[in-house]
Amino acid sequence: MATLATTTEKKTHVNADEKPERKPQRARVDDKFKIFCGTANEPLCDEVCAFLGLTRGQALVTRFRDGEAYVQIQENVRGADVFVLQPTCHPVDQHLMELLLMIDALKRASARRITAVIPYFGYARQDRKDKPRVPISSKLVADLLTTAGADRALIVDLHAPQLQGFFNIPVDHLFASPVLVDYFKRLELADLTVVSPDAGGVERARFFREEDGSALAIVDKRRVEANVAEVMHVIGDVSGRTCLVIDDLIDTAGTLVEDRHRAHGKRRQCGVCLLLASGAFGPGGGKYFEVTNHGSDCDQYIPLSEAAKKEPKIRVLSIAGLIGRAIQSIHEETSVSKLFL
Repeated sequence: MATLATTTEKKTHVNADEKPERKPQRARVDDKFKIFCGTANEPLCDEVCAFLGLTRGQALVTRFRDGEAYVQIQENVRGADVFVLQPTCHPVDQHLMELLLMIDALKRASARRITAVIPYFGYARQDRKDKPRVPISSKLVADLLTTAGADRALIVDLHAPQLQGFFNIPVDHLFASPVLVDYFKRLELADLTVVSPDAGGVERARFFREEDGSALAIVDKRRVEANVAEVMHVIGDVSGRTCLVIDDLIDTAGTLVEDRHRAHGKRRQCGVCLLLASGAFGPGGGKYFEVTNHGSDCDQYIPLSEAAKKEPKIRVLSIAGLIGRAIQSIHEETSVSKLFL
């Protein structure tokens, strides 16, 4: 499959209620400011470019018959500040290799600075040696990005914030929580309890709680093996309340299904709204919708599968404005943290 990234004139709808810092910018003429992308999520890249008033950089990404990737940058980038947007989602290895090849091609084309913009960082779950003779894959991927030629990284919602320490280049860690908080505030859900599906997601759930004053609950779970989790306890009061489950990754939806069964089994939960704070709906992601009538809201980190696109219970919230504003701040050498103040 070959993908030729071309210019786009697609207009982005502007919500009158949108915060000023997330509104699209006027079209700009800056031949030293360029954004490229691979094949992982081209629509998101187009939205980011429209937000910034830029046209997407032209690049050819194709494959030989044996599956070997081939990349060619089809415009001059000498001395330019270049951003490569590519989530390393399914198929993870294919999209990761595309990202590495694009960075290498840009480096060899004399780009002044290359920033890897990764809305979804694959291999983030393999961040430690939890068993004998296993790799620390997150560290390896970080080293690969640096060796390929990335000067800095812009990553959204890392599975664990401490993964930034694996990089030997500057990392800007964005949180999509402000986008989600704004959305759920408008829903005005009564008797809301924000639920973290595991101990690692407490910080994310606490942010929601502090923003809207809701209650907090934590699920104590044990991972039996890859893609298999067992819920042990629910810590916190969820009796008769609407629960907002915040998870950064849904692969098989096993954790969510177990969370729901545990809560309903104890007759402690009456209503459920599911929030997918960062998105990887894997092949088994539809399992949740087979056991509940409630919906899911997710951010636009990665493209939905064809099956997920047909699921009426899924609503996608765009983070193009958030990423676009962060890219603009990096290019202009201004603070990125102002996006969260």
